[in-house]
Order: sequence, then structure tokens, then C-alpha cells
Amino acid sequence: MKADNFFKAALLGLALSVTALAPSARADNLRVVRTGTESALNVPMNRAVVVESDTPFAELSIANPAIADISSLSDRTIYVLGKTPGTTTLTILDANGRLITNVDVRVAADVSEFKERLRQILPGENIEVRTANDGIVLSGTVSSSQKLDRALDLAERYAPERVSNLMSVAGVQQVMLKVRFAEMQRSVAKTLRSSLSLSGDLLGGDLGLTSETGTWIDGSNALGSGVEVADGTEGAAVFGFNAGGLEVGILLEALESKGVVRTLAEPNLTALSGQEAKFLAGGEYPVPVAQDEGTISVEFKPFGVELNFIPRVVDGDLINLELKAAVSSIDSSNGVDVDQIRIDAFRRRETSTTVEMRDGESFAIAGLLQDDFTDLNGQVPWLGDIPVLGALFRSAEYSRQQSELVIIVTPHLVTPTRGQVLALPTDRVKPPSERDLFLYGRTAAEGNRPVKGAAGEVAKQDFSGSYGYVMD
Repeated sequence: MKADNFFKAALLGLALSVTALAPSARADNLRVVRTGTESALNVPMNRAVVVESDTPFAELSIANPAIADISSLSDRTIYVLGKTPGTTTLTILDANGRLITNVDVRVAADVSEFKERLRQILPGENIEVRTANDGIVLSGTVSSSQKLDRALDLAERYAPERVSNLMSVAGVQQVMLKVRFAEMQRSVAKTLRSSLSLSGDLLGGDLGLTSETGTWIDGSNALGSGVEVADGTEGAAVFGFNAGGLEVGILLEALESKGVVRTLAEPNLTALSGQEAKFLAGGEYPVPVAQDEGTISVEFKPFGVELNFIPRVVDGDLINLELKAAVSSIDSSNGVDVDQIRIDAFRRRETSTTVEMRDGESFAIAGLLQDDFTDLNGQVPWLGDIPVLGALFRSAEYSRQQSELVIIVTPHLVTPTRGQVLALPTDRVKPPSERDLFLYGRTAAEGNRPVKGAAGEVAKQDFSGSYGYVMD
């Protein structure tokens, strides 16, 4: 009985030991086959590549048939067709089932034709073309942004919406735009008025006469007293005499005015190619605006010198400019009154256009020549048509206004420089001390002027001459 129990216990221990050793034994028998050499094979999409093997094979296997398709032409030749972009594995076995080699098959878009077209269209440009999954990656340096756009447009033909741009543009890509507004206004006005006054008794006092023309009618004018003349009159003369019981008065009024107005503005602004830049030197004028609820809100309207532009360096020193420039000022003479609120008008000259020119060239983008002439003749009916004496019953005036406006733009390709070489209009002028101001009457301090760099050159100039951006 004891022997029987001992035998059962021995069998149970043997079974447990076999169970524990079974997994490790299977693990030792399982290994990854790495016989042969691994290599990579690049296959263009929708094209085939023929591969030859030095060792005869008996079996071929492709991991993902959706990426590449294979077929054997002989026991040493394999036909590989690229179908979709991606990477898969080609396994080659011999007649005994042993692994000959594993081949990484990489299928990518065919860029050989694209490279050839790129060399034909943009010769001499340093553009590198690579494939990434199912797209195209462009890198390198091009000479202008226009050629960069051409390369991207061509790449879109071969890989729509799958183009990555890593290219950069060589050369200067910052543009300084100089705009000059020049306007001249000339005005001439002349006026000659004549008035006649008659008063007295005729026929022994049986007939009374009182008559006035022109300015005599306005106000309380009378011979021997002050005369109220028309607004704007620069000179007036009164002549009077008696003819029996009749008093005769003649009033002559004259006006001649001339004027010239010169307006000049030169805003300068620098921007990166393709980026918008804005400039405003002036202010904002409050304009009341009625709301639907019956309330009044205030909106601010800018005025002064305005400049908005977008430069684009097209090719080398060829610059495309999309700009809007304006010069405006408040015109109180043409304002309106709304609910006891005075709203002034604006006088504005502006232009908006797109031009193309090279570095340093100038273009007159806008010009206006305006000539306004007004002629007015007023007279007493019939009496003003009498020869010679009719001049006493007439008033003549005329005015002429001429204005000429020119807007010129000049772009420059610029690069940054060190701050020490830049001069400011304020570099040579310093506030005075109390002693300079009160004791010597100086409006600017003397001495301690810069002696080096551009600021020193400005400081050497005569104060009475031009400096900075100030023009005589």
C-alpha cells in the first residue's frame, strides 16, 4: 500500500515537471529567421522594376499586396509593380523553404518627369525634389518669389494638395517705399462794383425822387455818412454832387486777391516682401453718428498723411507694388450743422493702384490738373445796357482757381544696418539748461554734440541749413 502511494506521488511530480518545462522548450524552438541579407528597393508608383537574384528561388511573398504586386519571370528574376505609396516587405525562399533574403520595397510617387520639367522651366535654380509618403517635398534656394510660385504650381500638377514647401528666396526681400505728394494751388479774384444814389425834390418841390442801386440799398447808407460796403471789399470810394435840388452819389468798390498754396508730404515706409505696411501721420476726427435707438455715438475718422502698401519682390530687383496713399485735412468752410453740432468736412486726395518697377525707379502714379473759372456780371435791367453811363449800374467779378497734384512713388530694396550709423533729426538738438534758457536766451543747449558716426556728421551742419527731413 505504501509502495502504491509512493508510485502515484512520483507520477504526479513527473507530470508537474514536464508541464513546467514545456513552454520554455517551445520558446527555445521558436526563432526569427534572419538568413540572407536585407536590402531596400525603390519602385516608382505605377511603374515596374525587374529584380534579379544570384540564388535560385522557389517561393515569393509580399507583405502588403496593396502597395506592390510581384510575379516571377524565372527562378532568378522577379517583376515588381508599384501600386500605392508606402513600404512593404518582399520575402524570397529557396526550394528547401529556407529564407534567402528580405527586401524592403518602397513605393513613392514618380518625380523623374517632374524633375525634368523643373529643369526645363527653371534652369539654374537650386531646387531639390524629394518624396515623402504620397507627396512631394521641395527644398533649396530660388532667386525670386515669382520662381518659387512657379515651382509650387508645377508640383501641384503632379501631387495635388500634397506639396511641402521648404524653399527659401535668396536676395533682399525688404522694400522701402518713398511717396511724394506735391500740390500747388493758385487763386485769383477780381471784383468791381458801382452803385448810384439819387435823392431830391424836383419841379419846385412838387416831385420827390429817391433811388439807390447796388450796395446803397444795403444797410442805412446815406450821403455824408458812413457807407456799408459788400463783404470782402478791399477798397471803396464815394463821390457826391448836387444838381439843383437833386443829390447824386456814386460808390465804387474794388477787390483783387491772389493766393498760392503749396502742399508737400513725403512719407517713407519699409515692409517685408508680401507683407502689408500701414502709415498714418495726422489724427482722428470725432464724427457723431445717430443710432436706431435715438442715441448718438461717436466714430473717429482718420485724417493726415496715410500710406498702405504691399510690396512683392518679383524677380531680382523687380518690385510689384499694391498701394493706397492719401492726404486729407479738415475743411471747416464746408461743414454742416446737425442738431447744434458742427461737423466739419474733409478735403482728401487719394490714389489706389498697382504698379511694377525696378529698384530706385520712380513712377508718377497719379496727377490732377484742375482749372475752375467763374465770371459773374450783375446790373440794373435796361440801365446797365446804356453805353458808358451803364457802368454805374453794373457790377462785374470773376475768380479763377487752379490746382495741380502729382503723386510719385520710388521703391528701394533695403537691408538693415547697425543703429550707430543712423541719424535722427533730434541728434543734434538738445534741450537747453535753465542758464542757457533764462540767462542767454538759447533755445538749444550748446556743446556735448556727437562727434562720431552719422550723428556726428549731422551735428557738424549749419543750424540754418537743411537737416534731417526738414526742407527749406
